[in-house]
Amino acid sequence: MSSPYGSPKKKRSTGAVVALVVGGVFALLVVFGALAEPEESRDDKTGNPSAPVAKTTAAPPSDPEPATAPPARSGSAELPGFVGMGLQSAQDRAQELGYHRLTSHDALGRGRHQISDRNWKVCFQSPRPGRHRSTTEVDFGTVKLEETCPAEDAGGDVAEAGSTMPDFTGTSVKVARQALDSSTGLTVQDASDEDRSVLVESNWQVCSQEPAAGTALDGRPVVLRAVKFDENC
Repeated sequence: MSSPYGSPKKKRSTGAVVALVVGGVFALLVVFGALAEPEESRDDKTGNPSAPVAKTTAAPPSDPEPATAPPARSGSAELPGFVGMGLQSAQDRAQELGYHRLTSHDALGRGRHQISDRNWKVCFQSPRPGRHRSTTEVDFGTVKLEETCPAEDAGGDVAEAGSTMPDFTGTSVKVARQALDSSTGLTVQDASDEDRSVLVESNWQVCSQEPAAGTALDGRPVVLRAVKFDENC
Protein backbone atom coordinates (compact mmCIF):
# COMPACT_ATOMS: atom_id res chain seq x y z
CA MET A 1 0.00 0.00 0.00
CA SER A 2 1.37 3.32 -1.03
CA SER A 3 2.12 6.07 1.49
CA PRO A 4 -0.10 9.08 1.40
CA TYR A 5 2.89 11.30 1.44
CA GLY A 6 4.36 10.11 -1.86
CA SER A 7 7.42 8.05 -2.58
CA PRO A 8 10.18 8.23 0.08
CA LYS A 9 13.44 10.11 -0.84
CA LYS A 10 16.48 7.99 -1.60
CA LYS A 11 19.55 8.58 0.54
CA ARG A 12 22.77 9.58 -1.23
CA SER A 13 25.60 7.19 -0.86
CA THR A 14 28.69 8.12 1.16
CA GLY A 15 30.92 7.81 -1.95
CA ALA A 16 28.95 10.43 -3.80
CA VAL A 17 29.24 12.87 -0.93
CA VAL A 18 32.98 12.38 -0.74
CA ALA A 19 33.32 12.95 -4.45
CA LEU A 20 31.40 16.20 -4.26
CA VAL A 21 33.52 17.44 -1.37
CA VAL A 22 36.78 16.55 -3.12
CA GLY A 23 35.64 18.20 -6.31
CA GLY A 24 34.71 21.40 -4.46
CA VAL A 25 38.06 21.57 -2.71
CA PHE A 26 39.92 21.07 -5.99
CA ALA A 27 37.91 23.86 -7.62
CA LEU A 28 38.77 26.19 -4.75
CA LEU A 29 42.45 25.30 -5.02
CA VAL A 30 42.41 26.11 -8.72
CA VAL A 31 40.81 29.51 -8.08
CA PHE A 32 43.17 30.40 -5.25
CA GLY A 33 46.15 29.21 -7.27
CA ALA A 34 45.22 31.46 -10.15
CA LEU A 35 44.83 34.41 -7.82
CA ALA A 36 48.12 33.71 -6.08
CA GLU A 37 50.04 33.34 -9.34
CA PRO A 38 52.51 36.26 -9.79
CA GLU A 39 51.38 38.99 -12.12
CA GLU A 40 54.54 38.64 -14.13
CA SER A 41 53.82 34.97 -14.78
CA ARG A 42 50.24 35.68 -15.88
CA ASP A 43 51.49 38.41 -18.21
CA ASP A 44 53.96 36.01 -19.77
CA LYS A 45 51.28 33.46 -20.44
CA THR A 46 48.93 35.96 -22.01
CA GLY A 47 51.56 37.61 -24.14
CA ASN A 48 51.14 40.88 -22.30
CA PRO A 49 53.85 43.28 -23.52
CA SER A 50 54.33 44.43 -19.94
CA ALA A 51 56.27 41.25 -19.21
CA PRO A 52 59.77 42.15 -18.02
CA VAL A 53 62.50 41.96 -20.64
CA ALA A 54 65.80 40.45 -19.68
CA LYS A 55 68.29 43.21 -18.93
CA THR A 56 71.51 43.40 -20.87
CA THR A 57 74.59 44.99 -19.42
CA ALA A 58 76.47 47.25 -21.79
CA ALA A 59 80.07 46.29 -22.26
CA PRO A 60 82.47 48.81 -20.68
CA PRO A 61 84.08 51.13 -23.21
CA SER A 62 87.37 49.89 -24.44
CA ASP A 63 90.45 51.78 -23.39
CA PRO A 64 91.34 54.56 -25.82
CA GLU A 65 94.31 54.09 -28.03
CA PRO A 66 97.41 55.27 -26.15
CA ALA A 67 98.78 58.53 -27.45
CA THR A 68 101.74 58.06 -29.65
CA ALA A 69 104.81 59.05 -27.68
CA PRO A 70 107.02 61.65 -29.30
CA PRO A 71 110.16 60.22 -30.76
CA ALA A 72 112.99 60.15 -28.27
CA ARG A 73 115.65 62.71 -28.79
CA SER A 74 118.83 61.44 -30.25
CA GLY A 75 121.80 61.40 -27.94
CA SER A 76 123.78 63.44 -30.43
CA ALA A 77 123.20 66.07 -33.10
CA GLU A 78 125.12 67.82 -35.84
CA LEU A 79 126.48 71.18 -34.67
CA PRO A 80 126.97 73.61 -37.57
CA GLY A 81 129.38 76.55 -37.72
CA PHE A 82 127.92 79.73 -36.19
CA VAL A 83 130.83 82.13 -36.78
CA GLY A 84 129.57 85.32 -38.43
CA MET A 85 126.00 84.88 -37.22
CA GLY A 86 124.28 87.19 -34.78
CA LEU A 87 124.40 85.77 -31.27
CA GLN A 88 120.61 85.63 -30.92
CA SER A 89 120.20 83.81 -34.23
CA ALA A 90 122.99 81.37 -33.35
CA GLN A 91 121.40 80.56 -30.01
CA ASP A 92 117.96 80.03 -31.57
CA ARG A 93 119.38 77.69 -34.19
CA ALA A 94 121.37 75.69 -31.63
CA GLN A 95 118.24 75.18 -29.54
CA GLU A 96 116.28 74.00 -32.57
CA LEU A 97 118.94 71.32 -33.08
CA GLY A 98 118.61 70.12 -29.48
CA TYR A 99 121.45 72.01 -27.82
CA HIS A 100 120.11 73.80 -24.74
CA ARG A 101 123.25 74.38 -22.67
CA LEU A 102 124.35 77.67 -24.22
CA THR A 103 126.72 80.33 -22.92
CA SER A 104 128.66 83.28 -24.36
CA HIS A 105 131.52 85.58 -23.44
CA ASP A 106 133.34 88.71 -24.59
CA ALA A 107 135.97 87.58 -27.12
CA LEU A 108 137.94 90.80 -26.60
CA GLY A 109 138.65 89.82 -23.03
CA ARG A 110 136.97 92.84 -21.50
CA GLY A 111 134.55 90.84 -19.42
CA ARG A 112 131.43 92.46 -20.83
CA HIS A 113 128.07 90.75 -20.45
CA GLN A 114 125.91 90.03 -23.49
CA ILE A 115 122.80 91.69 -22.11
CA SER A 116 121.11 92.16 -25.49
CA ASP A 117 122.13 89.19 -27.66
CA ARG A 118 120.95 90.92 -30.83
CA ASN A 119 123.74 93.47 -30.40
CA TRP A 120 126.50 90.83 -30.52
CA LYS A 121 127.93 88.56 -33.20
CA VAL A 122 129.76 85.24 -33.02
CA CYS A 123 133.54 85.19 -33.61
CA PHE A 124 134.39 81.83 -32.02
CA GLN A 125 132.54 78.75 -30.87
CA SER A 126 133.33 75.79 -28.70
CA PRO A 127 133.07 72.95 -29.54
CA ARG A 128 133.88 73.13 -33.21
CA PRO A 129 131.31 72.15 -35.87
CA GLY A 130 130.59 68.44 -36.01
CA ARG A 131 128.51 65.79 -34.29
CA HIS A 132 128.36 66.12 -30.51
CA ARG A 133 126.16 64.96 -27.69
CA SER A 134 123.10 67.15 -27.26
CA THR A 135 124.02 67.73 -23.62
CA THR A 136 127.31 69.40 -24.63
CA GLU A 137 127.67 73.02 -23.54
CA VAL A 138 128.10 75.38 -26.49
CA ASP A 139 130.11 78.54 -25.77
CA PHE A 140 130.13 81.51 -28.15
CA GLY A 141 132.99 84.04 -28.18
CA THR A 142 131.42 87.33 -29.26
CA VAL A 143 131.98 91.02 -29.94
CA LYS A 144 129.55 93.84 -30.53
CA LEU A 145 128.15 94.24 -34.04
CA GLU A 146 130.27 97.32 -34.81
CA GLU A 147 133.50 95.68 -33.58
CA THR A 148 136.00 93.54 -35.45
CA CYS A 149 136.62 89.98 -34.33
CA PRO A 150 140.10 89.51 -32.82
CA ALA A 151 142.59 87.05 -34.29
CA GLU A 152 142.37 84.98 -31.11
CA ASP A 153 139.69 84.57 -28.47
CA ALA A 154 140.79 86.63 -25.47
CA GLY A 155 137.76 85.72 -23.39
CA GLY A 156 137.00 82.79 -21.22
CA ASP A 157 137.63 82.36 -17.54
CA VAL A 158 139.86 84.93 -15.85
CA ALA A 159 143.03 83.44 -14.34
CA GLU A 160 143.60 84.28 -10.72
CA ALA A 161 146.66 86.40 -9.98
CA GLY A 162 147.95 84.13 -7.26
CA SER A 163 150.96 85.36 -5.28
CA THR A 164 152.56 87.30 -8.15
CA MET A 165 151.37 90.52 -9.78
CA PRO A 166 150.29 89.81 -13.38
CA ASP A 167 150.76 92.21 -16.29
CA PHE A 168 147.35 93.84 -16.67
CA THR A 169 148.40 96.30 -19.41
CA GLY A 170 145.80 96.38 -22.17
CA THR A 171 143.22 94.37 -20.23
CA SER A 172 140.01 95.82 -18.88
CA VAL A 173 139.87 97.10 -15.34
CA LYS A 174 137.03 94.64 -14.73
CA VAL A 175 139.19 91.65 -15.69
CA ALA A 176 142.05 92.92 -13.52
CA ARG A 177 139.75 93.26 -10.53
CA GLN A 178 138.40 89.71 -11.06
CA ALA A 179 141.95 88.31 -11.20
CA LEU A 180 143.04 89.87 -7.92
CA ASP A 181 142.10 88.40 -4.58
CA SER A 182 138.96 89.98 -3.15
CA SER A 183 140.94 91.05 -0.08
CA THR A 184 143.37 93.13 -2.18
CA GLY A 185 142.95 96.88 -1.91
CA LEU A 186 142.45 98.33 -5.43
CA THR A 187 142.45 101.93 -6.63
CA VAL A 188 141.57 102.85 -10.23
CA GLN A 189 142.62 106.24 -11.59
CA ASP A 190 141.94 108.05 -14.87
CA ALA A 191 145.26 108.09 -16.77
CA SER A 192 144.19 111.21 -18.71
CA ASP A 193 144.15 114.72 -17.32
CA GLU A 194 140.35 114.75 -17.01
CA ASP A 195 140.16 113.03 -13.62
CA ARG A 196 137.07 111.05 -14.63
CA SER A 197 135.38 108.42 -12.51
CA VAL A 198 135.74 104.86 -13.76
CA LEU A 199 132.15 103.65 -13.60
CA VAL A 200 131.82 100.81 -16.15
CA GLU A 201 135.13 99.01 -15.64
CA SER A 202 134.73 96.79 -18.70
CA ASN A 203 134.95 99.96 -20.87
CA TRP A 204 138.35 100.97 -19.46
CA GLN A 205 141.77 99.51 -20.33
CA VAL A 206 144.78 99.42 -18.03
CA CYS A 207 147.67 101.64 -19.08
CA SER A 208 149.94 101.23 -16.05
CA GLN A 209 149.99 99.49 -12.70
CA GLU A 210 151.66 99.44 -9.30
CA PRO A 211 153.27 97.19 -8.27
CA ALA A 212 154.95 96.13 -11.51
CA ALA A 213 154.31 92.78 -13.15
CA GLY A 214 156.19 89.95 -11.47
CA THR A 215 156.23 91.62 -8.06
CA ALA A 216 155.17 89.47 -5.13
CA LEU A 217 151.68 90.18 -3.94
CA ASP A 218 152.10 90.19 -0.18
CA GLY A 219 148.93 92.05 0.76
CA ARG A 220 150.05 95.43 -0.54
CA PRO A 221 147.39 97.56 -2.32
CA VAL A 222 147.26 97.81 -6.11
CA VAL A 223 146.88 100.98 -8.20
CA LEU A 224 145.68 100.82 -11.83
CA ARG A 225 145.67 103.80 -14.23
CA ALA A 226 143.35 103.47 -17.20
CA VAL A 227 141.62 105.14 -20.14
CA LYS A 228 138.60 104.14 -22.23
CA PHE A 229 139.17 101.51 -24.89
CA ASP A 230 138.70 103.95 -27.76
CA GLU A 231 141.43 106.18 -26.32
CA ASN A 232 145.22 105.91 -26.36
CA CYS A 233 147.13 105.51 -23.14
